[in-house]
Amino acid sequence: MTRRLLLSYLSLAALVLLGLEIPLGFVYSRAERERIVNSANDEAESVAAYTALSLAASRQDELLERARHCAARIGGKVVIVDADGKLLASSHSLSDDEEQTLSSLPEISAALRGRATTDVRTTTTGGVHYLSVAAPVGHATADTGTDSVPTTTATIGTTAAAATGTDADSAARTQGAVRITLPTTMVHARVYAVWLLLALVGLAVLTGVAAVAFAFARWTGRPIRQLEEATHRLAEGGAATSVVVTSGPPEVRSLAAAFNTTAARLEHLLASQRAFAGEASHQLKTPLAALRLRLENLEPDIARRARPSLDAAVTETDRLARMVEGLLAMARLEEAAAIPAQVDLSAICAERHRTWGPLFQREGVSLVLFAGVVGPVSAVPGAVEQILDNLLSNALRASPAHSTVTMELRLLVPARRALRDARPSWVDLHVTDEGPGMTAEQRARAFDRFWRAPGAPKGGTGLGLSLVQRLAHASGGAVALHEAATGGLDAVVRLPSAEPPAPPHSHGHGFGGRPGQRRREAPPLPA
Repeated sequence: MTRRLLLSYLSLAALVLLGLEIPLGFVYSRAERERIVNSANDEAESVAAYTALSLAASRQDELLERARHCAARIGGKVVIVDADGKLLASSHSLSDDEEQTLSSLPEISAALRGRATTDVRTTTTGGVHYLSVAAPVGHATADTGTDSVPTTTATIGTTAAAATGTDADSAARTQGAVRITLPTTMVHARVYAVWLLLALVGLAVLTGVAAVAFAFARWTGRPIRQLEEATHRLAEGGAATSVVVTSGPPEVRSLAAAFNTTAARLEHLLASQRAFAGEASHQLKTPLAALRLRLENLEPDIARRARPSLDAAVTETDRLARMVEGLLAMARLEEAAAIPAQVDLSAICAERHRTWGPLFQREGVSLVLFAGVVGPVSAVPGAVEQILDNLLSNALRASPAHSTVTMELRLLVPARRALRDARPSWVDLHVTDEGPGMTAEQRARAFDRFWRAPGAPKGGTGLGLSLVQRLAHASGGAVALHEAATGGLDAVVRLPSAEPPAPPHSHGHGFGGRPGQRRREAPPLPA
């Protein structure tokens, strides 16, 4: 938020500065151009008047000294020609070809016809690049208007077409022409200095605006940052602490007050829910244990024909006890938001295989494990064990005799788009049975609490898959149910790998596949 506010303030300040400084720079450049043009016109008229007096007094030898003196004073070049365009005096040496072409120069030709001319060419920033001024000698003052000579250069210039004709009296009274060429280096320097000064002033203003804007943005965003930190703590399972906001805009303070109220109410609701689930489940354990004990004590005194009913009552009591244990597990999971850590998935699968193997053998079901080197995964401590226990318990109840339940680990590495692709790898844990399976609609509802499929074996509570889903999400993974190739159910738990992804060529045929087989691609899990 601070960066966005700062960017907004600087953008607005930059737009205001550009709107003020750019017109100011062009106005100054135009004023400098007009000043030097007027100065050159005045100098040309002065030399033309002196030339007319010298010609009238037949003192043409003084023109050379006057031209050199004027050129030295203004730092330019002065050329004086007679009415026929022949050179009378020049402040600098000219070649024969240059003397022959003097009368053909546009500004001199126009001056000989009685019109003073100015040729001004400018750069793209408005500074004068080239200036040539010509004035007629002995011309009437009424006809000394300034016209610009056409130019063929590509630069922007102040030009105007020369007069198409001059009356005979003006031509007769024109005794020659004076051409002055001025260097414009000083004008360039002054114009560029002004642009540089404007740029430095704008940069200083932007720096000051940035400092003030940064302080204001920090002041405005401080309450927002406090709210953000409190929100993150609440999202990570921390206590709902109140945010004390005494500064900042009124809207932000009102938002902080609303957040404090919402966080306190949410904390109260969650605490009430956890307390109810935990206390109710805990209080039910003792009566259930006493009920089961009483049922077992009734067994010697009950008639043989009533034994099935007694067995059914004991079974339901066991199912209710497992349901209570599941509620307790969920309450503990919701109460403490554990942080995922590295766990050895292969070792856990091997340990649970050894634990469940005898029970599967007693029921006539084979339990097979295909576990390759998949490396550690990121999971909540104890979550993988509970996930496997629930999935294996469901698979055992659903599997007929002489069938096989398969546990398989597969390493899933996304396709590389670049050498430095940082997308993580995933490890898929498959528990596949050969039972009756589920329809697509049943698989979609299987993770609902207390939901059981029609015709499901007795003994289930409807909480196992719901607990598996919560544990998988708490570990940063996902879980899904798919139809197995053998007709049963394929439960897939995807957990993030705790190791950085290796290059694709290092996997060979893949990890976790069955011996001698190529690794199969894991089915996509729902988001």
